[in-house]
Amino acid sequence: MKTAKPINTQKLVLLALLTAIVIILQILAILTKTLLPAFSISLVLMPIVIGAAIIGTYAGGWLGLAFGFAVLISGDAAAFMAINPAATIAVVLLKGSLAGLAAGAVYRMLAGKSKIIAAIASAIVAPVVNTAVFIIGSYLFFLPTLTQWGEAADAANVTAYIFLTLVGINFLIELGINLVLCPTIVRLIQIGQGTK
Repeated sequence: MKTAKPINTQKLVLLALLTAIVIILQILAILTKTLLPAFSISLVLMPIVIGAAIIGTYAGGWLGLAFGFAVLISGDAAAFMAINPAATIAVVLLKGSLAGLAAGAVYRMLAGKSKIIAAIASAIVAPVVNTAVFIIGSYLFFLPTLTQWGEAADAANVTAYIFLTLVGINFLIELGINLVLCPTIVRLIQIGQGTK
């Protein structure tokens, strides 16, 4: 008979701590909207990448899911909730979860060759997947409304509106933050894994 794998208390505590950090950083992201109302920048991708690398791929998925719940609770998706609540909930939870799972999978795939390259690649993959799922969800569920918003904003077309107004600058800032913080991400992963 197969016995259950023992729970690693240290990893469980780290996962709880990273979950709290994800929620706090999402709340701080909402506060940035008071300074920069046109932007909704996700500051939570770094702890998601760290958790995915240290604890595992599924931890990245969990942290991404926690990020999604924080987005929904914080009201950051309120404009989309007013249009299609079920689709908004699905897209928000899916984009966070898939970003975390992808970051963990990429880290696992590349860590055998170089943990530094693995950390950098997963720090890049997380915002790419997060943004890509949002874009796909926008086209699938919100296209008529986004077309109207684009026309009101004098955008050339809905694609220009989605890429340049909704995600363009946000994505570049999120990716830039992850890239600038990559040395910190690498160091925190090394500390968490007990390596130098």
